[in-house]
Amino acid sequence: MTFEWTILIALAGAILAKPASSLLGRYTGWALSLIPLFIFSSLLTHVEPLAGGQALIAQMQWVPSLGVELAFRLDGFALLFGLLISGIGTLVVIYAGAYFAEKPSAETGRFLTLIMLFMTAMLGTVLSDNLIVMFVFWELTSLASFLLIGFDGHKEAARKSALQSLIVTGGGGLALFAGILLIGMTLGTFSFTEVLARSRELVESAWAIPIAVLVMIGAFTKSAQFPFHFWLPNAMAAPTPASAYLHSATMVKLGVFLLARFDGVFAGMPGFGHTLVIFGSLTMIIAALQALRAEGFKAVLAQSTVASLGILVMLIGLTGEVAAVATVGFILTHALYKAALFFCAGTAIHATGETRLDKLAGLARFLPVTAVAAVLASLSMAGLPPFVGFISKEYLFEAQLANDWNILPIAAAVLVNAVMVGVAGVVSIRPFYFKSKTEREIHHGETSGLLAGPLLLAAGGILIGLIPAPAGQWLIGPAASALLGQPVDVSFKLWHGLTPMLLLSMLVVAIGAVIIIKWTRIHNALRRYDTLYAFLGDRFYHKALNGVLATARLSTRVLQNGDQHRYTTLVVLVVTLGLAIAFLAAPSADFLASEGSIRISVALVLMLTVVGAIATIIVRSLIAGLVSVGIVGFGSAVIFMLNGAPDLALTQMAVETLIVILMTAVLLKLPSRRRHSRTLSERRRDGMIAVGFAGMMFIALASIGVTPIDLRLSEYFGETSYLEAYGRNVVNVILVDYRAIDTLGEIVVVAIATIAAWGLLRGSLKPARNKE
Repeated sequence: MTFEWTILIALAGAILAKPASSLLGRYTGWALSLIPLFIFSSLLTHVEPLAGGQALIAQMQWVPSLGVELAFRLDGFALLFGLLISGIGTLVVIYAGAYFAEKPSAETGRFLTLIMLFMTAMLGTVLSDNLIVMFVFWELTSLASFLLIGFDGHKEAARKSALQSLIVTGGGGLALFAGILLIGMTLGTFSFTEVLARSRELVESAWAIPIAVLVMIGAFTKSAQFPFHFWLPNAMAAPTPASAYLHSATMVKLGVFLLARFDGVFAGMPGFGHTLVIFGSLTMIIAALQALRAEGFKAVLAQSTVASLGILVMLIGLTGEVAAVATVGFILTHALYKAALFFCAGTAIHATGETRLDKLAGLARFLPVTAVAAVLASLSMAGLPPFVGFISKEYLFEAQLANDWNILPIAAAVLVNAVMVGVAGVVSIRPFYFKSKTEREIHHGETSGLLAGPLLLAAGGILIGLIPAPAGQWLIGPAASALLGQPVDVSFKLWHGLTPMLLLSMLVVAIGAVIIIKWTRIHNALRRYDTLYAFLGDRFYHKALNGVLATARLSTRVLQNGDQHRYTTLVVLVVTLGLAIAFLAAPSADFLASEGSIRISVALVLMLTVVGAIATIIVRSLIAGLVSVGIVGFGSAVIFMLNGAPDLALTQMAVETLIVILMTAVLLKLPSRRRHSRTLSERRRDGMIAVGFAGMMFIALASIGVTPIDLRLSEYFGETSYLEAYGRNVVNVILVDYRAIDTLGEIVVVAIATIAAWGLLRGSLKPARNKE
């Protein structure tokens, strides 16, 4: 089976999830997991063909006129992500089936539908070779994430967190889309393969810097980089299976995926790599501090995820083969241990109903297998041998030492990784092995569905660490080669001898051990600094959001105050000023030139409409005013008739008749005469605005009259109306065929107006009948 069909298979899983939940009940997770497992197995068959560094391309036409085609690309890097998405997705589906086992089947089906839909979007994003297609799937991940974070919609925190994630990632998506459009304008293609081949042309273009900035904004928002780092920890309001999948192993790495892809395009641009190193370093330092002061079990893990994403962005900013290998290796390592730890956290919270880390203790007695899995995953997170985390940490330090950056990024990496060691120790020891001060009540015990994910992922971490060669040859090497565009010789092994990297790893473990011992003191000290939280948290986001809402309320009070006169005045003023500015900015007054004869019939009708308009504002009788307005409307219909547009004349007459009927029905409820509702000064101001508007419209119409008319569209309709629509009346063909939907809309409007007139007249006549 070709690789692009995996997207449709995942979509089929999303469609089948809800009916399967109704039929299979508590076995839904196991049964539905066969779909992502099949995708994982089919992708594994491409491991050997891609080991040489080549890429598989599949494409079909979609919107050829816009240069958009359904093009998909599978290389070593996309394969790594595809295996993570489908492999961890399999375990997430199993875990979710067990996690929601006591929930109604409809709720389980809804959650699994969203998970499979998210899997579809993720696979589409990492496999797309066309940037427009990639963006469609990219935005679908944001929508699916929004629905998963807000899955418990009855909780206010879930709703707020879901909205926050959508605003941040959706806003970044708009920036990314703008960058993609600029790429298409510059190179004339949306194919990433071609963009990569013509990267020099793109970098040397005038739009290179805006494109790079827009792409980075899109990636930073998705991967929670500073200053957008705050949304990811808040997204922990989602159910634990969603947290393990979206916010540790897959979705949040999409920004990293995009930056790694575009690093090959912008590598030659001065400042691109430096920007990634700076923002990645800032993000991991801020997230490390937040992890030390976080209180919730999942919150601590979420902050460490943000720090890991900062490490990855920093690694992408570095140059060389070692940096590419370190990036790919850390992506794999982080996905294994972080998803396992989220599973363990979810099981602990599910069993106790408690989310705060300091209130969880002694759980190893009730959840012994989960406790073992948590320890194994944490040892990999801490970077201790013989786990794969140790190998990744060695490559991280080697990549930094091999670059020409100063000591500051290395020092930041040491401190942040030490915090990772501290977090790993705290989340695996305190909840499970500390003695509980109170008798703990367990609501849900361990089941096979809850244990499969953390055990397999934790075992994978130690297995790859002990036997790293296959992973290096079949996964790490091809992925790094795809990023660099050339073969990379990967020596992915556990022992590199006594090296500076080993010394740095030992320093990290030593500092991390101190953090574990002093965790409570450090945590309490950092909790006292609210000013630190103001800078590191989402307070600025809330201020910005509140400012936008306040501006909206102010504009509503000013512009939408219920006064129709003000609405009309604002519209007329804006149009008048816009036309005046355009006319004054014109280089010459040639557009005012006029020629031709005056048609007496048209002039007489126009004079009559002018009289009707003047009478409308002078008469006090509402009936007389209505008649005056009718003169203007019917005069316009006569003008259309005199200029050879009988269809427009008929439409105008029909609409004008309905308006007169409607207004007459309304007048039956009003006094026959009116009083001035505005003062003399207000009426004078209105008159000045009306005169100014009339003057601008006169100049505009005069300029249109001398502007050469483009007849191409008219000629096209005349030539094709009979050949394509089999109609000899061109106007009728335009209305019925070329503008069919538009004409239908006009008919609907007229019909609704007719029904409204009938209702008004019917209501106004009832009292008269009663009197009789």
